[in-house]
Amino acid sequence: MLLLTALFACVDPDAPVDPSDTEPRVFEVPKGATAGGLGPTLVAEGLVPGAWQWKLFLRQTDASCLKAGRFEVQGSMSMNELVDTLCGTPLADDVPFTVVEGWRIRDIDAALVAKGWIDAGAYTKVAEGKLVDAPFEVPSDSFEGYLYPETYMVPADGFTPELLVSRQLDTFQERFLEPLGDDLGGRSLHDIVVMASMLEREEPKPAQRPLVAGILWNRIDAGDPLGVDATSRYTLDEWNDRKAFLKKLRDPSDPYNTRTKAGLPPTAIGNPTVASLNAAIHPEKTKFWYYLHDAEKNLHPALDAAGHEANRKKYNVY
Repeated sequence: MLLLTALFACVDPDAPVDPSDTEPRVFEVPKGATAGGLGPTLVAEGLVPGAWQWKLFLRQTDASCLKAGRFEVQGSMSMNELVDTLCGTPLADDVPFTVVEGWRIRDIDAALVAKGWIDAGAYTKVAEGKLVDAPFEVPSDSFEGYLYPETYMVPADGFTPELLVSRQLDTFQERFLEPLGDDLGGRSLHDIVVMASMLEREEPKPAQRPLVAGILWNRIDAGDPLGVDATSRYTLDEWNDRKAFLKKLRDPSDPYNTRTKAGLPPTAIGNPTVASLNAAIHPEKTKFWYYLHDAEKNLHPALDAAGHEANRKKYNVY
């Protein structure tokens, strides 16, 4: 009896299991499952401190309220919080929807239409019209660039564009703005987001984006045109429509033609990840002013136009 009493004293039902594990995740309780039967799975998931602690905890707690379904949990929960959650209202039967890195508002809209969840243009109307309240001030006429690319669990039945847009803005704040603080590297948030959107499209390897950012900021600060062809694709209905793209490159009046117009394009050209946003804030200091990619997408920078032309010939890039 003394040993059992001592063991009970060692189990604190209000203590976080792992205070550092704050990432939300979904835990599913199968139909007919009991709290005791879930023990091994909860231990394996890092949601309870151990099998014997869970068994002792259940001797002190009525967990008969357990419900079948999917629940959002965290490893930082205490065992009391875990039971309260698993006895609460289960999550709706959501399905995953992936917003691909670099996608534009129109690309997200098209993907939602393809799922049969919205009418064409419904998501675009909300995102471009800024028809939901953002958790931070968005210094742009639309939400382009601030709609964080991620896989979201969304209700297939009763889906609304407002729900997804709000969650994307919340994720942008949680993943980027909150860890960032006030460190924008001397640039405005708008400029950082626009630069990051170009980096997302221009450089496939996140590790090389700070170097590309350094090259592009060199050109911005010198007042030289960026020459980022991805910007001329931004307004195309289909990103890879080569005929329409070449027509855009020949249009000096296009505000997104960074071959002819100095400075950043008017808006972001897609929605970037944290890797690109951080690269835009912390570019690599470099003497390079040009770059290109070979057929294997390897980056080749150059100090000047002559070096860039030599790289074109060497790697057959035109």
